[in-house]
Amino acid sequence: MASKKKNEILKIKNAEAKQISKKYEETNFIDTSLLVWNYSLLTSTDVKNYKAGTHYQLYKKFGAHSVQVNGVWGICFCVWAPNATSVSVKGNFNHWKDDEYMLHPRWDKSGIWEGFIPGFKMGETYKYHIVGYAKRKIDKGDPFAHFWEKRPGTASITWDMYYEWKDDAWMLERKKHNSLNAPWSVYEVHLASWKRPDRNDEGSYYSYDELAAQLIPYVIEMGFTHIELMPVMEYPYDGSWGYQCTGFFAPTSRFGDPQGLMRLIDAFHQSGIGVILDWVPSHFPYDMHGLFMFDGAHTYEYADMKKGFHPDWNSYIFNYKRGEVKSFLISSARFWFDVFHIDGIRVDAVSSMLKLNYSRKEGEWEPNEKGGDGNLEAIAFVKDLNETIFRDFPDVQTIAEEATDWPGVSKPTWKDGLGFGMKWMMGWMHDTLDYFKMDPIMRQFQQDKFSFSMMYYYDENFMLPISHDEVVHGKSPMIYKMPGDEWQQFANLRLLYTYMWTHPGAKLLFMGNEFGQTSEWNYKSDLQWDLLRFDSHQGLRRCVAALNELLKSEPAMHEKQFSKKGFEWVDLNHRQESVVAFKRMGKKRIDDLLIILNLTPVVRMDWTIQVKGKVYKQEIFNSDEKKYWGSANVFNPEIRSKLIDKALKIYELKVNLPPLGGIILK
Repeated sequence: MASKKKNEILKIKNAEAKQISKKYEETNFIDTSLLVWNYSLLTSTDVKNYKAGTHYQLYKKFGAHSVQVNGVWGICFCVWAPNATSVSVKGNFNHWKDDEYMLHPRWDKSGIWEGFIPGFKMGETYKYHIVGYAKRKIDKGDPFAHFWEKRPGTASITWDMYYEWKDDAWMLERKKHNSLNAPWSVYEVHLASWKRPDRNDEGSYYSYDELAAQLIPYVIEMGFTHIELMPVMEYPYDGSWGYQCTGFFAPTSRFGDPQGLMRLIDAFHQSGIGVILDWVPSHFPYDMHGLFMFDGAHTYEYADMKKGFHPDWNSYIFNYKRGEVKSFLISSARFWFDVFHIDGIRVDAVSSMLKLNYSRKEGEWEPNEKGGDGNLEAIAFVKDLNETIFRDFPDVQTIAEEATDWPGVSKPTWKDGLGFGMKWMMGWMHDTLDYFKMDPIMRQFQQDKFSFSMMYYYDENFMLPISHDEVVHGKSPMIYKMPGDEWQQFANLRLLYTYMWTHPGAKLLFMGNEFGQTSEWNYKSDLQWDLLRFDSHQGLRRCVAALNELLKSEPAMHEKQFSKKGFEWVDLNHRQESVVAFKRMGKKRIDDLLIILNLTPVVRMDWTIQVKGKVYKQEIFNSDEKKYWGSANVFNPEIRSKLIDKALKIYELKVNLPPLGGIILK
């Protein structure tokens, strides 16, 4: 009944918006002699909270909204341009004339311009024509637009965001999937280059629906629990991969309209897969239709370029001290949870937000009022962001890409932390890749690099990332980071993934790494799917799928992944042989697992290891299996064990260790 009523309302709105009614009641706030009626969706409380930086649902009031005023349907526009002397709406509807549809400044000197244009239709392109500071005339897209023209077009498009979701079951059960004690295996995807209709045409894209038909079955087959989409918020330049965003409230039109992304997320949810979006509140580009110099002055960015310009990305940094900017950004994050049902955000470049001296030399930055290098207003913003998201959506996650030793990134704000749910474990990633790049002969001298992560692991709730950043800009694809001949390269990579999946913490793997792409990632093309005709690549893909299945089916792999009671080193005393062993423990002792990694290409038969507490009777995983393109010559059909200390319950096990292989015993 509810959906039928909504459809009826939509039909009425679309019909009435086609023509302006000649009969309507005049009110004291509508001048019917104007093309733009003086009408507002904002209350005084809205404006007060907006300026204070505490209005986190601006997408319901700002931008372009279809409303009915005195029986007439049209669009109510609302934009913040505090340095403007006039603001008008222009577009195809008026042949892009500058001074015809003039918005009204609010009486409260808030810098907000607004008005209702009767009969304005959905699907109409528009921009704001702003006469701003120093009489600069600028055409800007709507910061709150929900839909934009496909690049190279830069106009905003009026759009109705109605969608009837079918993911009720997922939303009811979401807390189980997003709990820190749940399995987390994230597949990081760049939608534009996962697959293309024509891999040689960089402007060739599948639609959201076409991607859903191919991507979702693949993610299910691979066993990933979540997918993380590199930024899908509207962006003008393909080469930025989405990290230079201009539309903070709009999915990119490259793949279709906003409802297309909703259907994609809905379909993921109906398939039991969570969706995480990359979100970039750290900076924005200088494209003239975007936020930069929005009304002829530094409105969204710091005016002081020691704080306002990002030297790494040639972009501009949000002014976190300004309440209106803070409200804008937190509203953007909240929008994706509220309107698009996402299950988490991965916040990009957090380090650059927190540190005033990030990528700046001496003399290029100034200390804060306390004499330190922290950006105090950015720190306050991040804390408010996390508090707001977890207050309003307690069953989601926020994940920080933070590469320094900043304390308490994933600790609650009431414990003086930043309040994120998880943090990328960049130190583990760098140490692990450095270790596996070595000739196996040299690994005996670098075992501390291998094991160091557990020295600081419990400081945060860590996600182990092998992301897009590790396979671009001359860093080489994952398979070619590995030493040795072709067989050893694949064995090493299977071993690395075995270590990664059995190490405590959530996992993230960038697309193509699961089957050993042989070229660096190129956003202009799609992945090398043709490689899967080779047993070596197909075997690696099967190995990752098997590890994902173990992560979900074996409680010890995830139940205590952020607890000291979930991990224990068993053997770090065989440096020369480069064999290490550790335990993963679940809530029940019977679920404990023993992981043994042989990090050299030497076969070790009848390897002796001592364990305390119980006997391990079954090999449940071996990275050297034939189906993974292993040698298949070294395995353990039975585990030979002997009790050597009854009082201490110490057992001696004899196992066979495959070359460059990892085994899991239960």
